[in-house]
Amino acid sequence: MQETDNPFSEAFGKAVDLANRIADTDDKADIWDIADGLMAGAVQYWLYSRQPCPDPECEECTPISTAESRLEELRKLIYQFARESEYYHAPTDRNVGRA
Repeated sequence: MQETDNPFSEAFGKAVDLANRIADTDDKADIWDIADGLMAGAVQYWLYSRQPCPDPECEECTPISTAESRLEELRKLIYQFARESEYYHAPTDRNVGRA
């Protein structure tokens, strides 16, 4: 993978590379377990990075000012990233038409 000046792209690429490396080095590893572990770590880091500042009147922190509001912001991002993924639709989805 190429190095980039974009931290988002770099983190995204390294996460995928890490998952592939784990799957490639452990024949018994379940890719669902790898994906779940990666997601759990990403959620943990995202929540850590979204702690509101000490100022209760801070407008910038309003969308993340409570645990529930942070969870809602996270849900929105997950939905967005999933819909943008090239893997969102699979040819084997149950709701795919077949001729």
